[in-house]
Amino acid sequence: MVPDESKTEIGLRRPHRMKTILLMVGKTHSRMFESAINDYAKRIAHYMPFSTIVVPEPKDTKNLSENQQKVREAELILKELQPQDVVVLLDEHGRQFRSTEYATWLISKQQTARRLVFIIGGPYGFSTSIYERATEKISLSRMTFSHQMVRLIFVEQLYRACTIIKGEPYHHE
Repeated sequence: MVPDESKTEIGLRRPHRMKTILLMVGKTHSRMFESAINDYAKRIAHYMPFSTIVVPEPKDTKNLSENQQKVREAELILKELQPQDVVVLLDEHGRQFRSTEYATWLISKQQTARRLVFIIGGPYGFSTSIYERATEKISLSRMTFSHQMVRLIFVEQLYRACTIIKGEPYHHE
């Protein structure tokens, strides 16, 4: 019997080539994090189209309230989004997954989405307009991490999900 090439290792239909994007406010400041993030981004690209977009942090924030800063960031974020994008915020109040659950969730998004955009906001989170534009929210942990570290944790988990989907030995359970 010939295996069904349209199925993944975890049994769902093989999706079309969805573009996955990680959109971040501000550049990665640590060379160590930047190197590791780039390494995982290259690995992910072997499994799916993947890219990162960095929107600049607003200038002259000393005279801005937290809300004004979030509004400025939102303007830059919204310029990068397309109307059909599935937008997922990395947010402390979002849904939490085990890695295998996240892989299954990712496959379900690949069934319907053309562009899946994950967003890591600035230091004060997201403005109301970004929450309104979002399709979903995901939390990487109940613990708090620096925005720099969240970037690395996210790309590692995305890579891990790709290997789970393919049935590769990176993830041990």
